[in-house]
Amino acid sequence: MAFPTIMKAFGCLLLLSLFSFSFVLSTSEEVPEGSEFGVDARASFANPRLRNAYIALQAWKKAIFSDPKNMTGNWVGPNVCSYNGVFCERALDDPNLTVVAGIDLNSGDIAGHLVTQLGLLTDIALFHINSNRFCGIIPEEFCKLTLLHEFDVSNNRFVGTFPKVGTCLPALKYLDLRYNDFEGPLPRELFDKPLDALFLNNNRFSSHIPENLGNSPASVIVLANNELTGCMPNSIGKMDKTLNELIFLNNNLTGCLPEELGMLGNLDVFDISYNNYIGTLPKNLGGLKLLTRIDIGHNNFSGVVSDSVCALPSLQNFTYSYNYFQDEMKSCLAQKPNLVFDFKKNCLPDKPDQRTPEECYPVVKNPVKCEAVGCRPNPTHPSPVNISPPSKVQPETRNPQPKPQPPKTSPPPSPKPTPAPVVEPPPSQPVASPPPPVASPPPPVHSPPPPVASPPPPVHSPPPPVASPPPPVHSPPPPVASPPPPTPSPPPPTPSPPPPSPPPPVHSPPPPSPPPPSPSPPPPVHSPPPPSPSPPPPVHSPPPPVHSPPPPVFSPPPPVFSPPPPAPVHSPPPPPVLSPPPAPVHSPPPPVLSPPPPAPVHSPPPPVLSPPPAPVHSPPPPTPQQSPPPADDFILPDNIGALYASPPPPMFQGY
Repeated sequence: MAFPTIMKAFGCLLLLSLFSFSFVLSTSEEVPEGSEFGVDARASFANPRLRNAYIALQAWKKAIFSDPKNMTGNWVGPNVCSYNGVFCERALDDPNLTVVAGIDLNSGDIAGHLVTQLGLLTDIALFHINSNRFCGIIPEEFCKLTLLHEFDVSNNRFVGTFPKVGTCLPALKYLDLRYNDFEGPLPRELFDKPLDALFLNNNRFSSHIPENLGNSPASVIVLANNELTGCMPNSIGKMDKTLNELIFLNNNLTGCLPEELGMLGNLDVFDISYNNYIGTLPKNLGGLKLLTRIDIGHNNFSGVVSDSVCALPSLQNFTYSYNYFQDEMKSCLAQKPNLVFDFKKNCLPDKPDQRTPEECYPVVKNPVKCEAVGCRPNPTHPSPVNISPPSKVQPETRNPQPKPQPPKTSPPPSPKPTPAPVVEPPPSQPVASPPPPVASPPPPVHSPPPPVASPPPPVHSPPPPVASPPPPVHSPPPPVASPPPPTPSPPPPTPSPPPPSPPPPVHSPPPPSPPPPSPSPPPPVHSPPPPSPSPPPPVHSPPPPVHSPPPPVFSPPPPVFSPPPPAPVHSPPPPPVLSPPPAPVHSPPPPVLSPPPPAPVHSPPPPVLSPPPAPVHSPPPPTPQQSPPPADDFILPDNIGALYASPPPPMFQGY
């Protein structure tokens, strides 16, 4: 009889457990949506999307530690469309629904981090938070924002490897990660995305530039002040239809320039200064018909400066100082109005302020064979294939053997070893040599990091003061007709004129001619950065006031560019763009300039550079730089590259 009693007790216990479990489930159903985020979402909302936006924004507000301008002070209550920096518009997929279409907290000096709940803002087309103090990593939940057109987190304190958001969003056109502390390699898939503007300068990226660089349809690519190495990819010639500005200054790039460079007929600004490039200039640079500014200074180029460059029809500023050129053609000697040549510290006869014969001799004596360096196609490469089969026949084998041998000998030419000892002492100096130029405001010149006092570089891009749309030459993203940035199509939000203040960037005047419209021009790249003992040092980023004029030499021409092409009508940035983005001192440009020391091959040349250049160059740059910056009430942070301002929130139907 005991058994049935036990069974009854067990049955009662089971029923009690089931009842308790069902009670828990019924009570959990009463918990409002979003409770898992610790946010009270009991208030009524016009639609579920606004409820999700409320959950996301309240969670984000709790992750903000400092808001000195009280920009999020009114982030209270269910009416998220009334929050500062939040813009609502009709949903693209349902005009009857009002949704959060954009976030713009530029230049708020806000400290905090991004929360995963921001992945609930699935209707936003732009996300602008430049010139703040946000830190940490960018959550992968941003990949859920499939309508996002513009992503600008420049001039903050983000860290980690290249954020996944840069490669996972299908509609992204404008990516601005400038002036942060991202590190690691550049992902290959980045250059297969349909981006129109790519700003990665002043971080700590370290890798070769992916070989598929030429697959990118971007009009502006700025990789300055990082720690990138290797050659310039030959695929760059595939960008001839779209590329307007290419800025690689102050990295550790080496090798010879590819011949395909001459195919970039729409290129307006080209800056590879403060690297370790060697050899002669490509012969077909005459194809750069629209080029207005070219800076190849502080490298180890040699040979002749040809007419193909000096006689370019649109050229306004050509800087080839601190190299080892031994001659220049007649067109480079002619005095032309509105055309500036900077040729100091080369090996040019009958020119003032040149290197000493002792500096020039090692380089002139051992010219570089670019085919042997590996950056330009080497016709001898196929020979190895022939060698193996002909091994049987001695004559045949001999023929192929010579072919392979040339490459072997050429790269490490015996002559080089011999000079090596002589030069070796200098080689250590070579490193120094580039630095001397550094003293001059050089490397960072183009892209001074965000001036501390003035809003940092990213300022231009996102802070869209409607008043003056900077000329986003490249790609006018979304047209923005009305202040509430709605756009019929997701892409429209892209271009937002940057703050009304004139973008002082010397270096990157977006080319008005180039057809490809691009989102608002970002901050001008070329302002000369602070002069620092070492060219690459991050010095540039913090010090340079945005408006500072470009390198002394270029100063005249840069102003020309500064007035970028017609401002994109696209979108008057809705938010009262905090025109002066806070000066984010935080992210010093990557001390990339270590590159100055030339590669082993260049060893001979470097020694020359060591001391002499520095003294001469250093003084002039600072002077020009400082004078211009004070010009405007708000100093836009420098931007390396085109005046490509990040577009403000979408301003018209459908954003």
